[in-house]
Amino acid sequence: MKKTLLLWIICLGMIAQVEAQVKTALQPLDLFDMEYVTEPTISPDGSKVVYVRNFKDIMTDRDYSNLWIVNSDGSQNRPITQGNQRDYAPVWSHDGTKLAFLSNQQDDKTKLFVHYFDTQTSVALTNSAVPPGSVSWSYDNQSLAFTQFVPSTPKSLLNIPSKPAGADWNAAPIYIDEMVYRRDGAGYVKPGNRQIFTIGLAGGTARQWTSDDHNYGSPIWAKDGNSLFFSANLRENAEFEPANSEIYQLSLTDGSIKALTNRFGPDSGPVLSPDGKKIAYTGNNDTFQGYQVTHLYVMNTDGSGVKNLTEDLDRDASNPQWDANGQGIYFQYDEFGDTKVGYVALTGKVRTIVDGLGGLDLGRPYNSGTYSVSANNKIAFTEGGPEHPADLAIWSNGTKTRVTRLNDDLFSYRKIGQTEELWWESSFDGKRIQGWIVTPPDFDPSKKYPFILEIHGGPFAMYGPSFAYEIQAYAAAGYVVLYTNPRGSTGYGQEFGNSIHHDYPNHDYEDLMSGVDAVIEKGYIDTDNLFVTGGSGGGVLTAWIIGKTDRFKAAVVAKPVINWYSFVLHADNPVFFTKYWFGAKPWEDVEYYHRRSPISLVGNVKTPTMLLTGENDYRTPISESEQYYAALKLQGVESAMVRIPNASHGLVNRPSMLLGKNAAILSWFNHYRDKK
Repeated sequence: MKKTLLLWIICLGMIAQVEAQVKTALQPLDLFDMEYVTEPTISPDGSKVVYVRNFKDIMTDRDYSNLWIVNSDGSQNRPITQGNQRDYAPVWSHDGTKLAFLSNQQDDKTKLFVHYFDTQTSVALTNSAVPPGSVSWSYDNQSLAFTQFVPSTPKSLLNIPSKPAGADWNAAPIYIDEMVYRRDGAGYVKPGNRQIFTIGLAGGTARQWTSDDHNYGSPIWAKDGNSLFFSANLRENAEFEPANSEIYQLSLTDGSIKALTNRFGPDSGPVLSPDGKKIAYTGNNDTFQGYQVTHLYVMNTDGSGVKNLTEDLDRDASNPQWDANGQGIYFQYDEFGDTKVGYVALTGKVRTIVDGLGGLDLGRPYNSGTYSVSANNKIAFTEGGPEHPADLAIWSNGTKTRVTRLNDDLFSYRKIGQTEELWWESSFDGKRIQGWIVTPPDFDPSKKYPFILEIHGGPFAMYGPSFAYEIQAYAAAGYVVLYTNPRGSTGYGQEFGNSIHHDYPNHDYEDLMSGVDAVIEKGYIDTDNLFVTGGSGGGVLTAWIIGKTDRFKAAVVAKPVINWYSFVLHADNPVFFTKYWFGAKPWEDVEYYHRRSPISLVGNVKTPTMLLTGENDYRTPISESEQYYAALKLQGVESAMVRIPNASHGLVNRPSMLLGKNAAILSWFNHYRDKK
């Protein structure tokens, strides 16, 4: 009897162990358990990496981040900071003994801190009402430079009588005379500008070096410590030519400012060579095209000897970092959905060092990543992929090693959809288009599945093979998902990206429909259950699609532009949109604006459509959605509008906003799925 009982207990234990190992599909609230790495910063000697570990709290509905440090061989992974706070922007001192960073760990006010590795203590250097910008170290490791917003007294021509003492009046009228008076995510622009400051390690009052009506970019130190380099647009007509910035030098002896570049176009992101004699920076000659490739340049510190190092590379170069001997520059670029670190010698020869950077967008599969290089040419970078958000990885001597696995605990009991790359030819002109199919967990190609076409925004942006909560949530709900990079996307060169110049939306429609047909040809799609959605530029294309075809069962048009005439006058950057996307003001070519507006096709729409936009969206204001909603209702189309309170254009100010957005889309599709 005892043996029988013992065997029974053992069997029960084995059954329980097997059940514990059974994986289930991703659940909506799993979003709060997902973590990812940003801002990997390798020490000058390459022995250690500090990185930002991002996480979410379900009770406070907030995104938080702490600083962690790990040896470059992956050992001794441990926190520098802890708690429900925001620690970010780590920067090593040049001697590797200290770390500057920004944090709101004290009284919820973001301050500039310095962490001393010898004593393992952190000291706040600033205590201002507004947070500092990005920080750079002087070469003697004793001072830091940064930008900070400095408020100014609002200008007004209004002569408003003052209220009597004790009277309860409405707030005074607000006077606005700026071209750009509000910005998405920031709200109505407060009077003031970003100015340049320096501060010593003793703290105290930071010294302000600029004090005019311009906004200054992040400064870096000259080798001798007597000047700073930065980028800015200091022209008097800056608000009407917002992309015309230059590289400048600020003397710390007399405060004078000298322009080092002088061309029409953006020059930005200066990085000093190890010997202090050259500056690398990025920019382009502005031709008012919607998409223009950004190149990597080098010049002497006096502005002479300018050379375009990536002239033969038809890709955007960004984030330049010098190698230790000053003979070449690392940079990152996007290509075919992947983000890579390249290297260009001062002779102009370009080669790829490492690929697979990504994982920084948890919501949608925008492929983006970042990296850092040590003096001995080790590279720390964010490694992403369709199976996981960004983790920390190290490249050294041709070998790539993944250091962290932040979500292995979650994925040990959750299964996710599998991602497959797909290429096809557009029915319009045969242009090759790249996309990715994500299938549900336990996918069986002999069965039929409902289908979602998900379209990226921008429109000058790039999707890639990245883990994305939204896409995986659709797959977990049983849908096959296609996301793609139609014409206009970046990462495929200037001709491809600029093929929608003054012609958007238009033939990107054929690119997308050809992709849908390519997936249907695989035989596992239920063609009676096709759905379409997209946000921002993807919202434009979704509205455009349902105005041209009724093949989709339902649509969700998220944060769209519906009427270009009203958009360019109501969005947060009228100058840019009229100059670069249209080349004319709305009243100068009314028919042209109308022809490119989805509202022009609303009379054709039969597809049940939901509008979804943040109430504080100043990029594609909610009035665009309201126009389309009213038009659909007047047309008798089944329609609804979802407004997300307190949300700007990104819709992810808080984790619950991303959760709510995704749940709303699935609710609409599930309602019409299999509906006759």
